[in-house]
Amino acid sequence: MLAMAAFIVGSDFLMGGNRSFFGPDNAVGSIAGYDVTIEEYSQVVQERENDYINRMQRQPGEREMPTLRQQAWDLLIAKYAIQPQFKELGVVVTQTELDDMVQGKNIDEGIKSSFLDSAGNFDRGRLISYMQQIATPPVGANDQMMAMWQGQKSQFENYIANLKLGRERVKYENLLLKTNYVTKAEAEKDYHNQNDVAEAKFAFVPFYAISDSAVQVKDSDLSAYFAKNKHRFKTEASRDLAYVEFSILPSAADSADARTQITEAMEFFKSAANDSAYVYSNSDLNGEYTNYTIASLPSELSANLGDLTPGKMYGPNLENGAYKVLKVSKIGSDTTYNAKASHILIRWDSETPEAKKTAREKAQKILNDIKAGADFSAQAREFGTDGTAQRGGDLGWFTSGQMVKPFQNAVFAATKTGLINQLVETQFGYHIIDVTALKDNTVYTLSSLSIPIVASEETTNTAYLKAEQFADGLSGIDEFKSRAKENSLLVAEAKELKAADRRVNNIDDARPMVVWLFRDAKKGKPSTIFELDERYIVAMMTGETKEGFKSLDKVKDEITPAVRNDLKGKIIIEKIKAKTGTLEEIAQLFGTDGTVHTVNDLKFNSNSLQGVGFDPSAVGIIFSLENGKRSLPIAIESGVLMAEMQNKTIAPAVGDYTMFANQLLQSANNKSSFAISEAIRQDAKVVDKRYNVN
Repeated sequence: MLAMAAFIVGSDFLMGGNRSFFGPDNAVGSIAGYDVTIEEYSQVVQERENDYINRMQRQPGEREMPTLRQQAWDLLIAKYAIQPQFKELGVVVTQTELDDMVQGKNIDEGIKSSFLDSAGNFDRGRLISYMQQIATPPVGANDQMMAMWQGQKSQFENYIANLKLGRERVKYENLLLKTNYVTKAEAEKDYHNQNDVAEAKFAFVPFYAISDSAVQVKDSDLSAYFAKNKHRFKTEASRDLAYVEFSILPSAADSADARTQITEAMEFFKSAANDSAYVYSNSDLNGEYTNYTIASLPSELSANLGDLTPGKMYGPNLENGAYKVLKVSKIGSDTTYNAKASHILIRWDSETPEAKKTAREKAQKILNDIKAGADFSAQAREFGTDGTAQRGGDLGWFTSGQMVKPFQNAVFAATKTGLINQLVETQFGYHIIDVTALKDNTVYTLSSLSIPIVASEETTNTAYLKAEQFADGLSGIDEFKSRAKENSLLVAEAKELKAADRRVNNIDDARPMVVWLFRDAKKGKPSTIFELDERYIVAMMTGETKEGFKSLDKVKDEITPAVRNDLKGKIIIEKIKAKTGTLEEIAQLFGTDGTVHTVNDLKFNSNSLQGVGFDPSAVGIIFSLENGKRSLPIAIESGVLMAEMQNKTIAPAVGDYTMFANQLLQSANNKSSFAISEAIRQDAKVVDKRYNVN
């Protein structure tokens, strides 16, 4: 079902990119030759928003909107690319089938889970009642009730429509999947791939055994490699850009101004008669009025407990980008106590008296050693049997009722900090306890004010002016880079950006930059000034890749290491061919870089070799050999391999290969399902130009 849903509204069909297309000016893309207008797209987006509001009972925020827009686009792809395929082949879901999935004998699991009784079982009566309820508008309902009814009705109808589309998808896919077939010979071969075992020996020489300086990569080598492997460089349409940043973080003057403001506010705060009222009536000062215990006090206060008195002020202190002041509003008490302790837990191995006696004797010895001067935390690390052992037994602060009764009673009864003189037994074992803070039920009511340090208008304007001056009159990437260098600005680059991207390098929400890049950008011309994540940005498009295949220039840096390795491989192979002898002698030609390995239980379906790593072709080379035969030196993924087959054990025939046939059929069906998606996607020629609107 998940695969089906992904097919219907998933992203398998999205081509992305900015391939040019011809259609009305207000088109945001085309699907199977149909131009999708802004109006149609916006309507489907609005439907997704309405559905979100009905489900979540709130408006979607900026974080949710990209997902909803993508869902809308996927639904349009389903409408114009997928559903016509169903119609063409006569794939239909009758009303009888749909009724069966909604309220018949084969009710959809999603519907079942939405109508449960108090015991967690599906309640058909609740479902029928709900369907009757949404069938007709409530009589005498006010506008709010009518809107609620309409929302519930639309949500249920949308679910049913998607349920119908999903069933059509299953039928359509089954027409193709049922043509998959696995022969007995294929199943038998797979059985041997999984069970035949090879014992082999091989010499391996990594490419790095030849230094880079020993080979010269020529343009002709790169061209030949590119022509042979061009299929690997198929790509969506993309664009590249370079950009510089102008920080609009607060200046030292902005920080000083915030400190001045909080200092002035502090004077009024000192004399406030009602701290709570003052805090909440000055919301621009980010105030809080909160109760704390000794366990939760801010560190600057807990370090000076003896000095805490009502009315005392602390600060201003810099905290998380803001200046903050604290005031002790009042000090009282609570019925809940807090205490702090460390312990060493010695468990018994079983519930027998003997086991408990052994555990007690061990615990008593540790307690005696600590009394004699042994370090408590060191003993806890050595002998502790719970998660606190690695912390030296430290339990931290705990409150009334948090610990088992015998443990709590022992700690709360302490009149001084330090080691409790006797063992404490609980259901978990014997505890050696060090009380590090006595029980305390004091409640500290603290009021706080804080002023964030933000960039002032002057700071913001200064940064904007710098960005404006940088962009003024710019023409061409060379001038862009030279001007950046003159102004000590770092030029950042982003390669192969797609039209649907929202992130550029470390800029999380860079959608405005991407929209500009695909809608308005011209190579060599500076962008408008973007304000993103506390910085102004000036960008320039530096390259464009059309949908199809990357050019050699685009991939030259990428393929050079592979071409260099090809040349190194030829050198290694020639050197090996000129030498006769054992694999060890051949490996020695390359010093410590050449190695010899032995495998005793290699199977054909393995994907890696010891000393070589992931490389299925290396396994294939070994299995191609007959017993006692040696291969030629052959270049593989990371070096050159030369193997000897010592013994190949063929698994005995079995009477039934059904299990292997089923495995192969499942694999074929999975591949076919993906291939169906790819075929429809390619045939539909989806062009996504939504960057024109969002």
